[in-house]
Amino acid sequence: MFTGIIEELGKIAALNKTPGGAKITVAAIVVTGGTKDGDSIAVNGVCLTALDVREDSFAADVSEETLKISTLGGLKMGSFVNLERAVTPQTRLGGHIVQGHVDSRGKFLKAEKNADFWTVRIGFPAEFSRYLVYKGSVAVEGISLTVARLEDDFFEIAVIPKTWEMTNFSKLAPGDPVNLEADLIGKYVERMLTAAPSAGEIITREKLKDKGFI
Repeated sequence: MFTGIIEELGKIAALNKTPGGAKITVAAIVVTGGTKDGDSIAVNGVCLTALDVREDSFAADVSEETLKISTLGGLKMGSFVNLERAVTPQTRLGGHIVQGHVDSRGKFLKAEKNADFWTVRIGFPAEFSRYLVYKGSVAVEGISLTVARLEDDFFEIAVIPKTWEMTNFSKLAPGDPVNLEADLIGKYVERMLTAAPSAGEIITREKLKDKGFI
């Protein structure tokens, strides 16, 4: 589990195709601290298992399915990637609960600077719209962000200078794909409302509203 607070901007140092996927090596010096082989690190919002951890790099295997679903399939030598170590019981949850499981690909449309801040516009596919709410949480490239404007096919987010400097947003160009992960709570609520009821009380939208969930 992650919080969407990026710790470091790493760089792809090696990328090799393997049967059924690929193996990447990421140059990094912050997230390797205290990390051992088998620990989880989010790379552009994708939860990967760290291997061959060194002071200045780590490796990870990426499955073919992950390459297809996420933007990791488009990585090249020298690509910048957002990195975050998994949370610990002592971690401050500064963002929101991020699993590192990409739900969809979006598109980086544009970024406009206003004083020291940036307004970033992200396009999304129609099937992802049900998980977005105004002022709600969303993870873009593994970054915990708040929806500041929501339209039928895009949303906007306000990006502070620190986030702009610490993440790959400043490296993206209009049209570049981005990883999207919906808020976990919304996905569970959707499942409860749409799944066939089992033994016990049937959950309805009205009952959830009565209990203060929506």
